[in-house]
Amino acid sequence: MSTKEQVLKHYFGYDRFRPLQAEIIEWVLAGNDAMVLMPTGGGKSICFQVPALLHQGLTLVISPLIALMHDQVQALQANGIAAAYINSTLGASEISEIERSARNGTLKLLYISPEKLFTGGYLTWLCSLNIKLIAVDESHCVSVWGHDFRPEYAQLSVLKKQMPHVPIMALTATADRVTRKDILTQLGIPDAKVFISSFDRPNLSLAVEAGRNRLKTIIKFVAERPRKAGIVYCLSRKNTEQVAEGLQKAGIKAQFYHAGLPANERATIQDKFLRDDIQVICATIAFGMGIDKSNVRWVIHYSMPSNVESYYQEIGRAGRDGEKSDTLLFYSYNDLLVRKDMIAQSELPPEMKEIQMAKLDRMKQFAEAEICRRRVLLSYFNEEVTEDCHNCDVCRNPPVRFDASIIAQKALSAIVRTNEKIAMTMVIDILRGSNNRKIIEHRYHEIKTFGVGKELRNEEWADYLQQMLNLGVMDIAYDEQHVYKLNTSSWAVLRGERKVSLVRFRSFDERQLEREVQVPKEKNKREIIKDELFERLRQLRKDIADERDIPPFVVFSDATLSDMAQKKPISEREMLEVSGVGEAKYRQFGERFMKEIRDFLKTIPKSSVSAGIDTVQYTYQLYQEGHAIEEISMIRSLNQTTIYSHLAKLYEEGKAIDVWRFISRNEYREIMGAAHVIGAKKTDPLKPLYEAMDGKYEYHKIRLALTIWEKEQR
Repeated sequence: MSTKEQVLKHYFGYDRFRPLQAEIIEWVLAGNDAMVLMPTGGGKSICFQVPALLHQGLTLVISPLIALMHDQVQALQANGIAAAYINSTLGASEISEIERSARNGTLKLLYISPEKLFTGGYLTWLCSLNIKLIAVDESHCVSVWGHDFRPEYAQLSVLKKQMPHVPIMALTATADRVTRKDILTQLGIPDAKVFISSFDRPNLSLAVEAGRNRLKTIIKFVAERPRKAGIVYCLSRKNTEQVAEGLQKAGIKAQFYHAGLPANERATIQDKFLRDDIQVICATIAFGMGIDKSNVRWVIHYSMPSNVESYYQEIGRAGRDGEKSDTLLFYSYNDLLVRKDMIAQSELPPEMKEIQMAKLDRMKQFAEAEICRRRVLLSYFNEEVTEDCHNCDVCRNPPVRFDASIIAQKALSAIVRTNEKIAMTMVIDILRGSNNRKIIEHRYHEIKTFGVGKELRNEEWADYLQQMLNLGVMDIAYDEQHVYKLNTSSWAVLRGERKVSLVRFRSFDERQLEREVQVPKEKNKREIIKDELFERLRQLRKDIADERDIPPFVVFSDATLSDMAQKKPISEREMLEVSGVGEAKYRQFGERFMKEIRDFLKTIPKSSVSAGIDTVQYTYQLYQEGHAIEEISMIRSLNQTTIYSHLAKLYEEGKAIDVWRFISRNEYREIMGAAHVIGAKKTDPLKPLYEAMDGKYEYHKIRLALTIWEKEQR
């Protein structure tokens, strides 16, 4: 039987698991329930796909989105995995064939929507199958506290009742502490082990700009990223059309997408975007939930989202492959008013409106933050980070901070002395010594902290409390009327064991005026060559995808192409060492990509070699650019022995050649031992020494060993 590591390498082409994946897989293979919180692109799917291939049975995947099912199943099939989905897009004969495969055990993963699950006696039929694992994807849809609650998901608790011995795995990228607890309760697995990976997406840059000249800024932003796919999220249908039209006039391939379009037109636009025929989609938030496109390189929010969960999920559609990607949020006070008005006019019950208003306020805090934005984002999901990210606009243009430990202690003291039962307004009233009716009723005017913060204005205290919350110095309980709660960091501050550094209060517009333009760093020759090859591989991927009528990322992800452009594999062994190239992918595409790399390497001399450069110096130039020996040999049309002789000569001349990359210390000692026995020198023919060792070592290693010895004797 295969190990989980062998399955990972064979089917997915990865050498190692990401953090927590192996532990989660072992846990569910042992028959235990689990909740998995990982960021978008963090590898959630691997957590149930690998067990599915190790189980002697079927893994059932509950997914709310038809398009996402399609993309994931297509990707699994491309990796040689027996997977299928059942939804409304299939005909009766297709469904019958899939059901037959599920019954006879040839199917490993079956994706199904909750709507289909609870219609036509389907659940009873599923219970008759040999199901070994149930994965509930996008499980935040189960919770009324989540940002995307779906009533049909609330019925999923029946799964544990009907199949009590089958482990359930709930997966989501966006759930705070309250939502997590509710998900487990709703699914009937309250004691499931919760695996929380870091919510951090370090490959995503974060930036916020004032909501002025948005279209002009977007056009410039897109123009600086040619051929890189992106999404512009808009609040209204009208906005999507206006932005798309503006981009089209600027010569950018863009389309709009919203619920007002006919279903077939929406499907066509989405398909073109998946196939890289459209660079930019201008869409309402409905777009993106159902796609698994890994090479979205940027996401722009034309208007501020209504909560941090939505924002986090939407920016997570960029850089799913782990490659560097950018995000930009436009923010204005008018956006805030529009969102508040939408909540006020909604049909939500009063308590839910209050929750939505509080979540909107946290989104506002993120947009107005003067501390590392990533720290603000992660603290929302109760993840404390002690270092700034250096990959957001605040970190790139850091504001001046001051020691606010005493300010923090005053605020935390007020929270403690009121038994952690007050929210922001009451905290500020206590600190500023307000004598309003509620203060008197609760006798808060009698506590020691009353009036100790009179020197600060209301808006200053509000800003500092928000910064403290964003830093994780305290928590907020949405399910308890948004009161503040102390955590371990809070007590460390109160005891004087931890300092608190805050940014002095300034208005949002004042801070925006201080943002500096960043000058991009020039690329070196090695990076330029890598980028040139990446573009050729990207075009080849597009050609293959069009031939097979599949999205390009199903062939290989951008991350895989990037690794390929870096390593430049020209043999089967080298190609299988590229991250993301498994056995099935190699059989289908390996030779064509290796041919493209070989052809590219032959063109390098035309653009790289300087006029009149010495042949040995040219080898040295290619070596400095990071090319492997095999690549230099192909570029130069010289055998590898000649290239090694060049490197030996360069080393002898004192050039920076790391000869120990090509010969080990043990090999060196053995070769020199034999050389001393027969009295061989570097200037002598190599054949006698080669034969004296019965051909154990190649000629280039013998030459290198003799060169090293001679140089060390000088």
